[in-house]
Amino acid sequence: MQFVYPTFLFALLALAIPIIIHLFYFRRFKKVYFTNVRFLKEVKEETSARSKLRNLLVLAMRLLALLFLVFAFAQPFIPRDVEVKTGQKAVSVFLDNSFSMSALSQDAALIDKAKQRAREIIQAYNVEDQFQVLTNDFEGRHQRMLSQEDALNMIDEIGVSPSVRQLSQVLSRQQQALGTSGVENHVAYQISDFQRNITDLSTYTDTLTELNLIPLQSVEERNVSIDSAWFESPVQMLNQTNQLMVKVRNLSGEDAENIRLSIKYDGQTRPVGTLSVDANSSVIDTVNFTINRTGWYTAELAITDFPVQFDDKYFLAFNVAERINVLVINEGSPNRYLEAAFQGISYFNLTSLSSQNLDYSSFSSYQMIVLNNLNAVSSGLSFELQQYMDEGGNLLVFPGRNASAGSYQPFLQSIPANELVAWEDVSRQVGSINTEEFIFNDVFENRSANLNLPQSQGNFKLTQFGSRQEEILMTYRDGTAFLSKYKKGKGHLYLCTAPLNEEYNNLVRNGEIFIPMLYKMSISAGESRPIAYTISQDDLIQSNHQGTSGDIVYKLQGEGEEFIPEQRVVGSTVFLSLNNQVQDAGFYQLFLNEESILDRFAFNFDRQESALTYYTNEELQAMVGDLASVIGTSGNEVLTAKIAERSQGVILWRLCVILALLFLLAEVLLLRFWKV
Repeated sequence: MQFVYPTFLFALLALAIPIIIHLFYFRRFKKVYFTNVRFLKEVKEETSARSKLRNLLVLAMRLLALLFLVFAFAQPFIPRDVEVKTGQKAVSVFLDNSFSMSALSQDAALIDKAKQRAREIIQAYNVEDQFQVLTNDFEGRHQRMLSQEDALNMIDEIGVSPSVRQLSQVLSRQQQALGTSGVENHVAYQISDFQRNITDLSTYTDTLTELNLIPLQSVEERNVSIDSAWFESPVQMLNQTNQLMVKVRNLSGEDAENIRLSIKYDGQTRPVGTLSVDANSSVIDTVNFTINRTGWYTAELAITDFPVQFDDKYFLAFNVAERINVLVINEGSPNRYLEAAFQGISYFNLTSLSSQNLDYSSFSSYQMIVLNNLNAVSSGLSFELQQYMDEGGNLLVFPGRNASAGSYQPFLQSIPANELVAWEDVSRQVGSINTEEFIFNDVFENRSANLNLPQSQGNFKLTQFGSRQEEILMTYRDGTAFLSKYKKGKGHLYLCTAPLNEEYNNLVRNGEIFIPMLYKMSISAGESRPIAYTISQDDLIQSNHQGTSGDIVYKLQGEGEEFIPEQRVVGSTVFLSLNNQVQDAGFYQLFLNEESILDRFAFNFDRQESALTYYTNEELQAMVGDLASVIGTSGNEVLTAKIAERSQGVILWRLCVILALLFLLAEVLLLRFWKV
């Protein structure tokens, strides 16, 4: 037997008090004057023996009552199969409130079962212990240690949340909070359905925190979800049919038949068709999305599936620009073929400027910049072009015939790209086109057909550093590069080794190559804006900064809610930190004032919870080994007694109180009914 508060045992010294009272009170004699003493000796002997026996029994009752009263305050217990830690405890309870916990058990939703278990755990501990209540939301208040009453009140406020966390991340939060409690005894509980895709406790090695896992079982469900959606082309074009790719997953062991897919946009719902998805597999379907106007589009994909429905809808938002702005920077006179190529398509807005008359601050408003026959790249222009590409711009470079390799070298090294070496007056014929790359991948219907490929009468040689990550788009027959592509930040550099002048390069005469090349380069954003974001994963989004001066406060508005995100302006971009303020899937509008919508975003629930596969109790115990315990429950079994027994052993203080009262009652009965 052990004691929770052994220092109370010093109170056993109080047992001397009844003994002292017995010695000094019951030994006092009272004189009684009696006339006839003939029969007194016999009566005296009999009364003295009965009195001594009664007094000894009363003393024993008092000693035993006091003894068990002291034991009650010291809280004795008998340890069981787990080590019992005495003293004050810091207890952390994680309650999984993700979407999967809305599934049904035999008699209630798992989230309700989890709240019941959390209450039973907290009630199993003492009032003076400290408690943390943690959920997937990771709110600031969840990192504070609470009293028992406050912890029970917080449990009542918990509801299902779209947030989902890896359990190792949860455990790290629990350990942080327990470390701030100032208490040596740390106990952590995790109440969850322990889905396989979030349970990563195999690396748990902490021996200072007692970890207990409480799994809850749900009724097996089948689930089909819309996993993701994306456009085949990075830019959606006006008056064209754009292909939207939709991935649908079957996350159960049974084949799914007749899954209806539909899309809603411009206020109308259009059926796409029915899908059949094999067990534990996925299919990708194509939705033809016709764009007949410019501006913002919001669309909602949906399938028919029951009973798990949080992942049956997928929201997306994108903008179809009215114009694609292109800037051509010329060394001398503009190239009439280049201008004709862009002006021939009404979708493009061309600006042609001399290299001596540039406004660097306007670069961010162009989707592509073309350097036409520049003989030198100044350090200022080089810096601005690097920043332009870092932010997602595309740059096409045609060096001039008299270009200074030394002037281009610092600029190309900063990309990094292969550098211009020397001019060669050699006639070369382009021999191949990389039709696997985006620029040319859907330009030619018959890739094996004989194309009229460009020819140059002179070109620059390039260095050949493998670390520059060059992607060649067009190659001369001798294997050297004619047109190359390099990644820079979020944008791209396209470098041609020959000038654009007809005297040296007849690329402008090859309209079947030149026109599609310019078109695809203009619309190919280096890092395209996502058409959808994931709640709790994408907590940082960005948009074009459109404020002017003074106090600028961007706001996000969804259906029935509006909030101000944390915001930081860097150049022409504003970064918005959401900090878990987006809780509902749907569309959100960005604005400075409600009359002018600046941007639109689509948010979807995390699909991590879609896979309804769970670890069994045996698998969990094998995963964590001897460092943690799996506490199984069945039906309506109350967890309080089991937790109390595990944390304190077989508790005996209540029995001690009962015995103390019984002995006091026995003393009263002896004194009342045993007359001497």
